[in-house]
Amino acid sequence: MSNVGRQLDFLRQLGWNDLLLVLAVLVVSSLLIGAVRWLVHRTAERAPSHRRLLILRAAPIARLAIGLGTVAIIVPILVEPNFDDVIALLATVSLALAFALKDYVSSLAAGIVTIIENTYQPGDWIEVDGAYGEVKTIGTRAVHIVTADDTDVIIPHAKLWTTSVYNASGGSHSLLCVTNLYLDADHDGNAVRDSLATVAAECPYLKPGTAAKVVAAEMPWGTRYKIKAAVRDSREQFAMITDMTLRAKERLRAMNIRFAHGPYVEPDAH
Repeated sequence: MSNVGRQLDFLRQLGWNDLLLVLAVLVVSSLLIGAVRWLVHRTAERAPSHRRLLILRAAPIARLAIGLGTVAIIVPILVEPNFDDVIALLATVSLALAFALKDYVSSLAAGIVTIIENTYQPGDWIEVDGAYGEVKTIGTRAVHIVTADDTDVIIPHAKLWTTSVYNASGGSHSLLCVTNLYLDADHDGNAVRDSLATVAAECPYLKPGTAAKVVAAEMPWGTRYKIKAAVRDSREQFAMITDMTLRAKERLRAMNIRFAHGPYVEPDAH
């Protein structure tokens, strides 16, 4: 007997009646799931708006319950109800689950490493796979962050093994904000640097006791300036960048400084 045969010898010798019964159970289960989904969505649309999401949550719960009930009905049809067969079935199911849940177990292990190493913590601003936001919850499987546009992003801890995690605050109440400005190359650099430093010093979101730095770099299309300053509260970082950008533009216009323009590209005629 082959290895596969030995692993499946706990199955019954099925007849056509058994196969038809299993098929009927699967069909009824599918129809019941469809009916429950339709009923839940119909009820949710007719319910008050504040209860709509709560009602919709019942759909996946009901689907799971129907699925478990279907398995509970089918298994006794397929398997002889004796101790050895049940143990063999459990061993087979356990092996299948081990392969199916390997990513989940990897996320659990990464979550433990994250907590021990303090890779990030609630309140930190992190970036993973292009998603940047504030850490709200560190669960057993994933970290929940909220982006600047109030979008919840759920990132599995397993990303820690394969993806770089950028932590902007690192457990600190503050973080470094960078404001970019792009100017035409023909201007008085020292005057612009001093003006931008004054803009940063007057920012109401600047962390007390800190000073901003102005960094300039020459580009093919002009000069890029970066105002690097620490914000007093990490949640005010976007307000700080906006404030310094608008006030810097106003001051530079008063100095008759021209802003950089990208090269003009002819539109495709085809």
